[in-house]
Amino acid sequence: MKKIIVIGCGFGGLQFVKHLKKDRFDILIIDKINHHQFPPLFYQVASSQIEPTAISFPIRRIFQGRKDIRIRLAKVNSVNAANKTIDTSIGSFSYDYLVIATGTRTNFYGNRQVEDNSLGLKSTYQAINVRNYILSNFERLLYETDKEGLSNIVIVGAGATGVEMAGAFVEMKRDVLPKDYPNIDAGKVNVYLLEGGPHTLATMSDFAQRYSEKYLRSMGVIVKTNVIVSNYDGEQITLNDGETIRTKSVIWSAGVTPNTIEGISPESLVRGRIKVDRMNRVEGLGDVFAIGDVAYMETPKYPHGHPQLANVAIGQGKNLAKNIHAVEKGKSELHPYEYRNLGAMATVGRNKAVVDLPFARFKGRFAWFIWMFLHLMLILSVKNKLIVFINWAWNYITRNNSLRLILRDQD
Repeated sequence: MKKIIVIGCGFGGLQFVKHLKKDRFDILIIDKINHHQFPPLFYQVASSQIEPTAISFPIRRIFQGRKDIRIRLAKVNSVNAANKTIDTSIGSFSYDYLVIATGTRTNFYGNRQVEDNSLGLKSTYQAINVRNYILSNFERLLYETDKEGLSNIVIVGAGATGVEMAGAFVEMKRDVLPKDYPNIDAGKVNVYLLEGGPHTLATMSDFAQRYSEKYLRSMGVIVKTNVIVSNYDGEQITLNDGETIRTKSVIWSAGVTPNTIEGISPESLVRGRIKVDRMNRVEGLGDVFAIGDVAYMETPKYPHGHPQLANVAIGQGKNLAKNIHAVEKGKSELHPYEYRNLGAMATVGRNKAVVDLPFARFKGRFAWFIWMFLHLMLILSVKNKLIVFINWAWNYITRNNSLRLILRDQD
């Protein structure tokens, strides 16, 4: 039985393994964490709208019925393609097929001081950390005399995550602060959204850009476009135009960079992503594949690589599983991957969202319900779907929830 090693169990790795037929391979999943995460809703954990357990799924639970799958928690250090082995923090493993699905991490563009002092949002743990930090700062506002830095929440990057988080925090300011913290002047709490380009939601349509910014401004978010963060020392953020904002809360969602692994030739990397053919095979390495955000595939429709979206990773994972089975059956004709753009969407707040579909664009309450429905369907288990739905319904009716817990070691 041939050995398949899958590095990473995000959207791509998970779908690849799920679509491998039972008992055909000896499958080893290696990941640094023991759960599959749902990044589109990290911002809702960070803003106390849903619990982290609602969007985190233990990998062992997902594959509980698969005796052909082994799972190890480890960090992969390097790949030795010549010997068909990988070196990890818990030892070396051999493979017949290797699938790299390591995703991305936050990109601070080489600014170490910004990296050291700001908050990322690329994992469930980081989302909990943001929640703890923001709620702790609200507590400090009750007794500290220097309130300006604590009153300003700054989000850097106006992609979908930044836009959605800005909307969530300004709604928290409006609906929660007066109830939980009546002694805090909510009018002095500001939510800033900083974007280096000219528009919010830069990868979406002009329609989505226009209305997302309109929604944000109408809700009270201070949107600044065409500005780049030069520095942040933990007390003050400095922009490239010389403006400064005093803040103790900077959430960085301005970009991502691939999680590459030592042993992949630099000639096989394009802007950090691993160059693959239409079957997701790493160039020059016949039995090594890369899928999802870490993969760079040029096609006639996408000559500069696919967008780093969940739908791309899911599609590549499913397609690769089909091709692996075809290879094992001795078939020479494989299925080249082709991304079918199903559209994009982002929510700004209660009854406010924008949706880009290949055949239509719309906004407002209907778009908001579409966004909720599709995200609910993508969540893995029926139990978790129900939990999230109940939380959303309760929040919609009451404009409140009971999830504002500060969970940390007091020592």
